[in-house]
Amino acid sequence: MAQETARVITLVVVDDHPVVRDGLRGMFDSAPDFEVLGEASNGVEGVDLAVRLDPDVVLMDLRMPGGGGVVAIAELARLGVRSKVLVLTTYDTDSDTLPAIEAGATGYLLKDAPRDELFTAVRAAADGRTVLSPAVASRLISRVRTPAAGSEALSAREREVLELVAKGTSNREIAAGLFISEATVKTHLTHVFAKLGAKDRAAAVAIGYDRGILG
Repeated sequence: MAQETARVITLVVVDDHPVVRDGLRGMFDSAPDFEVLGEASNGVEGVDLAVRLDPDVVLMDLRMPGGGGVVAIAELARLGVRSKVLVLTTYDTDSDTLPAIEAGATGYLLKDAPRDELFTAVRAAADGRTVLSPAVASRLISRVRTPAAGSEALSAREREVLELVAKGTSNREIAAGLFISEATVKTHLTHVFAKLGAKDRAAAVAIGYDRGILG
């Protein structure tokens, strides 16, 4: 029986700086489980490439002349493109990153992230798991925070689920690890979102860091 071939994760890199694109391509080409299918210098080109090449992950910068990342993320979501978007940006202000969350990005890293952290984030994004840099999370809070007074505390199980989400664990993996059903995991997450005033997993993790729920 033939040995199973390791999965290769395909990417499109969207950044207006050629040096950054070259650096990222070289970095991913050095690893056997990644393949860069194409590069784009702005969001409009990035959407076109993602539609044509169908990568697993789109590495998306936010501020680019000729078409920014947030608009591109929203357009990919509107078109129903299966590619997951991992924001990789220099800008960590809440006004840059929160719109990316709202548009549908799966993960959020800064460009100074170590090589191994970036690889881990891309693998997680390809699996549909949220990866949110603590540095980025701290900058999001001023836009996503809800007043702590009057908000309900998370139960021990809800906190446990949120901690696993922060580690990039999928609902299926959480269910298996906690010996509960995926439906129960989703119910816990619904309660977490409601109690924290979060719109999605990434916002919940950001708020969790800010309130000290997550270490």
